[in-house]
Amino acid sequence: MSELPGMNRDALERFLRENGIEVDGTLLVEMISGGRSNLTYRAYDDTSTWVVRRPPTSGLTPSAHDMAREWAVTDALASTDVPVARTVAFDRDGSALGAPMTVVEFVPGRVVRTREDLDDLTDTQVAGNAAELVRVLAALHAVDPMSVGLEKFGRPDGFVTRQVATWARQWQTVKTRELPDVDRLHRALEAAVPTRSAASIVHGDYRVDNTILDAEDPSSVAAVVDWEMSTLGDPLTDVALMCVYRQPVFDAVLGADAAWTSDRYPSAADLVQQYAVRSGRDVDNWGFYLALANFKLGVIGEGITHRALSGSDTGAGARNAADATQEFIAAGLRALSGSDG
Repeated sequence: MSELPGMNRDALERFLRENGIEVDGTLLVEMISGGRSNLTYRAYDDTSTWVVRRPPTSGLTPSAHDMAREWAVTDALASTDVPVARTVAFDRDGSALGAPMTVVEFVPGRVVRTREDLDDLTDTQVAGNAAELVRVLAALHAVDPMSVGLEKFGRPDGFVTRQVATWARQWQTVKTRELPDVDRLHRALEAAVPTRSAASIVHGDYRVDNTILDAEDPSSVAAVVDWEMSTLGDPLTDVALMCVYRQPVFDAVLGADAAWTSDRYPSAADLVQQYAVRSGRDVDNWGFYLALANFKLGVIGEGITHRALSGSDTGAGARNAADATQEFIAAGLRALSGSDG
């Protein structure tokens, strides 16, 4: 049996046994997903099933593939109302696969990634799913980091200021052409940073396809996944990113017709209203948060094309992902001017 990219089945089996995890019969491994995110595998024997995750084998951006971060937050949230997979074992130093690796329980259910996946849901189920996604996000933001041992998980003070600076620096690294509106939006964001902001655990990449839904009831989230971007920060950055992901132009970044961009889901305005009611939080300076989320996604789209041009990203539509950048930047400028969102 040929090995999967980034996987060594024998090494994984040794790691499981060394960590007190019994392997019943032959251990089999299959890839669930690969590409730009962390590589994800389903490993199973005659009685148990696990999910194994590790960083990609090339084109690494350490902050975007932080397995220790993903492990810490998933392990900590097990005792809360936020649904997560049960943690099993963590190879922090990468001794088994040559890169850090997490092993968690396999959570059965359905993953809704594309509009074709969404076709299996009724309109009532889609509405219920949206409401549940908002409920879970509000539950995450309500968790007291200190109560679950995550008080040192990030630096919430000055978080949005650093976000503006981080994505401006990233633009200088990945830009494939000059776009004056990017610098214009950067300067406008710097001038509009809120003087006060809340702090909570944030997911950093929250939308429907980063959850596992109950197989029978898509209005119930069985587990939130893909925590490698999580930290302590401003909860409204999570909400705004969830809303900005709803824009149809996000399909160009993903290289697919995403379920989350479908007009069957509530509008961004409806989602943020649901969140405000569910969480009890004010959504002051909403235009700033929308603009920051658009800035981030514009830079991400540019970065995907930058990596494709350098030969390190061959995913679907990678060379065209930057086509979305100008539209995200324009949306950010509109949001700051009060004419959008």
